[in-house]
Amino acid sequence: MFDVIIAGCGPTGAMLAAELRLHGVRVLVLEKETEPPSFVRIVGLHVRSIELMAMRGLLERVLEHGRRRPAGGFFAAIDKPAPAGLDSAHAYLLGIPQPVIVRLLEEHAIELGAQVRRGCAVAGLEQDDDGVTVELADGERLRSRFLVGCDGGRSTVRKLLGVGFPGEPSRTETLMGEMEVGVPQEEIAARLAEVGEIDRRFSLRSFGGAIHRVVVPAAGVSDRAEPPTLEDFKQQLRTIAGTDFGVHSPRWLSRFGDATRLAERFRVGRVLLAGDAAHIHPPIGGQGLNLGVQDACNLGWKLAAQVGGWAPDTLLDTYQAERRPVAEDVLDNTRAQMELLSTEPGPQAVRRLLTELMDFDEVNRYLIEKITAIGVRYDFGAGPDLLGRRLRDIDVSQGHLYGLLHRGRGLLLDRTGRLTVGGWSDRVDHLADPTAVLDVPCVLLRPDGHVAWLGDDQQDLDDHLSRWFGKPANGTSRERVTD
Repeated sequence: MFDVIIAGCGPTGAMLAAELRLHGVRVLVLEKETEPPSFVRIVGLHVRSIELMAMRGLLERVLEHGRRRPAGGFFAAIDKPAPAGLDSAHAYLLGIPQPVIVRLLEEHAIELGAQVRRGCAVAGLEQDDDGVTVELADGERLRSRFLVGCDGGRSTVRKLLGVGFPGEPSRTETLMGEMEVGVPQEEIAARLAEVGEIDRRFSLRSFGGAIHRVVVPAAGVSDRAEPPTLEDFKQQLRTIAGTDFGVHSPRWLSRFGDATRLAERFRVGRVLLAGDAAHIHPPIGGQGLNLGVQDACNLGWKLAAQVGGWAPDTLLDTYQAERRPVAEDVLDNTRAQMELLSTEPGPQAVRRLLTELMDFDEVNRYLIEKITAIGVRYDFGAGPDLLGRRLRDIDVSQGHLYGLLHRGRGLLLDRTGRLTVGGWSDRVDHLADPTAVLDVPCVLLRPDGHVAWLGDDQQDLDDHLSRWFGKPANGTSRERVTD
C-alpha cells in the first residue's frame, strides 16, 4: 500500500512527488503516456517558481538549461520594463524547454525515492475511511491512503470524482509552434511592426538562428486534440500578415483556446486536485505551469503531515482555502489580458489607457507582482502585512535563507536568540542569527516559505507552532539549532 498515488507526471505531479518524499512519504506517480513529450516547447519560470527551485536546492540545476530574460512585458504583452527593486533575489524570467523542466523535476523526485510508472492510466477510483482504491486501464487495482489528480485539464480523476468544472469554453483559438523561417529578419521586423499594432495575438520571435516561435490567430475554434498542420500556419499567416514568411521544418505545432475553468472543489475526502486538473486558463502571461508548481509546494508538506500523523485537524483544508483564491485571481487576470488583446475599439481604448497607467511605478509593480506570484498573500488572520506572504531570499549568517529550506521543513529565524521550537524540533528548524537582514525580531516560516508568525513572544510562537505543525513531541526530539 502506498501513502499517496499521484495521477500525472507533468511539472505539478513531479514537484508534488518530490515534496512528499522530503518527508518520507511512500509515493507512486502514474503517467498514462509511455514516453515524455517529444516536442520542445519553451516555457517561462516566473519569479516565485524560481524561488521555489532555490528553496529546494534545484536552482543551479535548472539554470544550466534555461535562459534568463528581464521580468517585464508580461501583462497582456504590454511592453513595459519591470519596476526597479522587485522584492526578490531572483527577479528575472527563466525560459526553459518544457520537457527539460519536467525531466529535471521527475529526476529530482526519483532521486528522493518516488516511484514513477509510465503507460498507466487511471480508469476508476473508490475511496473509504481508510484510503483510496485506484483502478488502472488494464484492470490492475492499487491501494493508497490518498490520491492526487495532477492529470491536466481533461483530468480523469476530477471527472471520476464528479467535481464540477464551471467556466467559459473557448471563444477564440490561437496557433502556436516553433519552426524555421525563410525570409530575412528585416522583413519579419517590418511586418511585425505593421501587423502587431492591429492584432496583438500575432508574433514571431527568434530563438537564435532560423528557429522562431510563431503565434497566430486561428480561423475558428477546433478540437484541441487534433494538432494543427504546417499548412494551417501558412494559411493563417498569409491571412493576417500577407505572407507565410517561408515557414518550414516545424519542431512542434499546437493550438490553444481561451477556455477558463475552475474546479468547484480541490478536495473530496482523500482525493485532491492540483495544477491544470483544478484550473485552466489561456496561456497569456505564462502563469499555468507556475501555478501548478506552486500548488504542489503548498500541498506537499500538508499532505505529508496528514500521512505522518502530526497535522492539525484543519491543515489539509487550508490547501483549498489558500490555493483556490490564487487560481481564481489568475483566471481573472488572464480574462482581462485576453480582452486587452482584442482588435475591437473598446478593448483597444482600455489597452491604451492601461499602457499609460503602467508608467506609474505602483501600477506596473502591482501587475508584475501579480503575474509572477510574489504578491500572493494568504489569509492567516489579522496582522502585519508580511504575515501570509513569502519571505525573500535574505542574507543570513550561513549564506542565504533559502539554503536552509532544502529539506522542506519549517524554520524559525530568530534574531533575539531567546526563543525555541522545543517539542516541534522534529518538524521545524531553528536559526538563531542576530545579523539576519530582517525588519522584525523573529519569523516562523512554513515549508513553502510563507510567514506563519512574526514577533518575539514564546507563548505566542508556541500557539502558532501548534496551529501549523500540530502537537509537540513528548520531549523526545532534540532541537536542531544553527548558530
